[in-house]
Amino acid sequence: MKPVTLKDIARQLGISITTASKALKNYPDVSDKTKRKVRELAEELNYVPNAFAVGLRKQESKIIGVIIPTMVHYFFSTVLDAIMKEAEKRDYMVITMQSNETYELEKRQVDLLLNKGVDGILISLSNKTRDFKHLQKVIDYNTPLVLFDKIAKLVNCSKVLIDDRKAAYDAVTYLIKKGRRRIAHFRGDLNPQNSIDRFLGYKKALEDHGIPYDPKLVYLCNNNSDFTDGYSSAKKLIDDHGEEVDAIFTVNDMLAIGAINYFNEKGIKIPDRIALFGFSNWFMASVITPSLSSVDQNALNIGKTATEILFEEISCRQKGEAITHKKVIIDTDLVIRDSC
Repeated sequence: MKPVTLKDIARQLGISITTASKALKNYPDVSDKTKRKVRELAEELNYVPNAFAVGLRKQESKIIGVIIPTMVHYFFSTVLDAIMKEAEKRDYMVITMQSNETYELEKRQVDLLLNKGVDGILISLSNKTRDFKHLQKVIDYNTPLVLFDKIAKLVNCSKVLIDDRKAAYDAVTYLIKKGRRRIAHFRGDLNPQNSIDRFLGYKKALEDHGIPYDPKLVYLCNNNSDFTDGYSSAKKLIDDHGEEVDAIFTVNDMLAIGAINYFNEKGIKIPDRIALFGFSNWFMASVITPSLSSVDQNALNIGKTATEILFEEISCRQKGEAITHKKVIIDTDLVIRDSC
């Protein structure tokens, strides 16, 4: 069936297209009787406004784009939930893309979103992103851009993140105050800023409490979104250091849960023999045995804040107003459970 248009409604009621449009938008200069007739006929004919045509007139697409490294990570799925809710409040559609921690794919996805004419873009960068020309392209297109979680410090746009260094410092300090002195760190890739900052927070906490930093206790986990990397790193830690190590701080919860699985298999008691502290407060942290202490990143707040800022910038652009970029630091919390 051919879609019903405003022209069809206006013709059937013997009124102008402008009057029909105003009636549906509840303009005060249209009588209540006419409004009622237009709405009733629109409902009867299953009239749906042509969003694309409206967008062309208003020079907006009513679409925002989101690029995240992975869908399966609890943190990103929670951020997405907040983004969707904020977009829905404003009658916006969200195009969500997954870079799979790949720079080349992330770059192509930016081009796809720009070609779709999205009104703004939210991005959490992949672990492999070292060149930021594709982000500059977004800025050059005059498309509002907000980076969240994994950001690029040198890109001139708004950013929403946590203080990873402080959060890691607080977690490791908690372990130290519980009497732990030989604390290993399972870190992520060398490139992402949040991985760097969590490592630096770990190192600073040791130094501030008079514990010498030992690089042999730091294990690089390139595939840090995989339980098996945490499992294999735990095995290597025990093979390398035996009972010398009494705690582990991990860059995320998945590595910690993989380590817990290894220790449970080998009968290594947690926290009596070794304590663990994760990062992200993934839902699995509360159900694994023993339950995992973790840093809560307040993902909902990150998603909500980043989307609110994006819509503020979209509004400024549509009004021809200057955009003032923001950097918002979201507070984190330590969630203490059985693992330490």
